[in-house]
Amino acid sequence: MTERYRPNTTVAWVIKSPKGYLFVEEFKHGQQVYNQPAGHIEAGESIIEAGIRELAEETSLQAEPQGLVGIYHFPNHDGPISYIRYCFYLELEEAPKLIPQDSDITACHWLTREQLLRRPLRSPFVLKCLDDFDAGERYPLTVLKSDL
Repeated sequence: MTERYRPNTTVAWVIKSPKGYLFVEEFKHGQQVYNQPAGHIEAGESIIEAGIRELAEETSLQAEPQGLVGIYHFPNHDGPISYIRYCFYLELEEAPKLIPQDSDITACHWLTREQLLRRPLRSPFVLKCLDDFDAGERYPLTVLKSDL
């Protein structure tokens, strides 16, 4: 009998403002990396609720998503775990000053794509989500169903 497949389920955000895109700075295995605001879904949370909570924890921004960029399935290159990532989007008219509430996040940054490319990324899907957003990928939140 094969072992049951249990990918980790996460949420992430592409957030655009006139100053650029929102990224968080964090340390992974002792290395400074950049990621979208993102995190794991907790027991009892809907996918959207997890996204709202993670955004607030990592950036102090209280907001609801405008829609979904996509759903991504990818392996963790550091081990046997794989991930399913639900990536939300939000477009803001101004870039607020943000303060991380999560101790794992050292700073929040508004960066252009070009500025991001000069920094180490947490995973290749940071850029994949951004590129899909820039290519016009948009899906309504109604595709996410929950009975929680």
